[in-house]
Amino acid sequence: MHDDLPPPLYTAAQVRELDARLIAAGTPGFELMQRAAHAAWRALRRRWPDAGAISVLAGAGNNAGDGYLIAALAHKSGWAVQVLTVSEPGQLTGDAAQAFAEAQAAGVSISALGDASELRGVLVDALLGTGFHGALRAPYAAAIERINATGLPVLAVDIPSGLHADTGQVEGSAVCADLTVSFIGLKLGLFTGDAPDWVGELVFDDLQADPQLVAQQPYAALRLAGAALPQLAPRSRTAHKGLFGHVLVIGGDRGFGGAALLAAQSALRSGAGLVSLATRGEHVGASLARCPEVMCTATDSTYQLPTLCDQADVLVVGPGLGQQAWARSLLSAAAASPRPQVWDADALNLLAMGAVKLPVDSVLTPHPGEAARLLGCSNAAVQADRPAAARALAERYQAVVVLKGAGSLVAAPDGRLLLCDRGHPAMAGAGLGDVLAGLIGALRGQGLAAFEAAALGVWLHASAGQQLGAGGRGLVASDLLPTIRQLLEDQCPCQR
Repeated sequence: MHDDLPPPLYTAAQVRELDARLIAAGTPGFELMQRAAHAAWRALRRRWPDAGAISVLAGAGNNAGDGYLIAALAHKSGWAVQVLTVSEPGQLTGDAAQAFAEAQAAGVSISALGDASELRGVLVDALLGTGFHGALRAPYAAAIERINATGLPVLAVDIPSGLHADTGQVEGSAVCADLTVSFIGLKLGLFTGDAPDWVGELVFDDLQADPQLVAQQPYAALRLAGAALPQLAPRSRTAHKGLFGHVLVIGGDRGFGGAALLAAQSALRSGAGLVSLATRGEHVGASLARCPEVMCTATDSTYQLPTLCDQADVLVVGPGLGQQAWARSLLSAAAASPRPQVWDADALNLLAMGAVKLPVDSVLTPHPGEAARLLGCSNAAVQADRPAAARALAERYQAVVVLKGAGSLVAAPDGRLLLCDRGHPAMAGAGLGDVLAGLIGALRGQGLAAFEAAALGVWLHASAGQQLGAGGRGLVASDLLPTIRQLLEDQCPCQR
């Protein structure tokens, strides 16, 4: 799984600041615009070498300037080119006005987008840049509808118009791009929220920016990428099971025993030295038959749990737990334990109800609905700004938070934010969250701190899903376990 994109992710304001730094250091703004146009034109020709025609849809800012220069390059290469404007070009200023003049001088056909305009060739979206936010307004909304209705290939310049550069939110609609070419710094909103449905293939070009200047620019988040992932230490030849953590999974009310067993199996397959399962007595037989390596205890009374917690190094609480009296009593007992903990599923729902207080040094793994309950807001509000929701949860509960979904986020109480852009829609099924909870618990048991265990666990889980998802629908949670094990070995070899 090759990954040639840089790890830092920026807000639109941070990219504008970086752009200003580059200009102040001696690179003229128009030269940066020219480099962007060349980068987009190269990417367009690689993707559609035989297209022979482009239609550039241009707006009113620097994004339009990029579009005019792309049109000039295509015209000089002998392609059939037209620029269709949704804003009066005479209102352009600065570098964008200079780009318009260059396209005019090159002989590019430039006209207003109208009902009779025929879109042809590759469509180049140069309508709205990273400064866009809110709902689309006329005439941009109609132009985007025209683009999406054609079925023609689409290249988005820097970001698909209508997509929020910081959050990945789309209010109403956005350009559905086949290829997006982004410049200078990757925008956080290209990877989370609604973005995966609109961005298409993503190509990045730093426009030859000075690496030292780039390194000085603060960023909003880091992408989880192989070279920068947390590492488990290799094991010595004299290693034994007592060195790699005893994980206790607590969950599995009547009818939900599979969730707890999946978490326990995941912990085992991810390298935990010992794994115990505290669950309903009805599930003990199934656990022994399915996974005899798990030490399964019928736990129908809360009084049994403190001893089990004392014997463990890490608790994974919530898979299949339910919300009835049995669940509440077990969760209260777990919360009283000083052990590091991973809370998932109904443990989070009970936490949101105020039924229990979260212990220190915990990891929370909510999906958007659970996150909304924990924050006391709507699911839509969480999805509208996933980075802000993840950070708010981490601060409110003073815990490491994994906000699951497309572009999963890992947030720490100190403000650090990681994003995982791996995964596959075939992962949309039951039990995958239980596998993730068990995986993070196992990594904690093997010595990783909460933030690092969550980061590596999310990457392994999503990477396994992406690899297996290539086979299409029908992926089930237990399918991930052998692949997670192999990816973990590839990333953190058991022996030197």
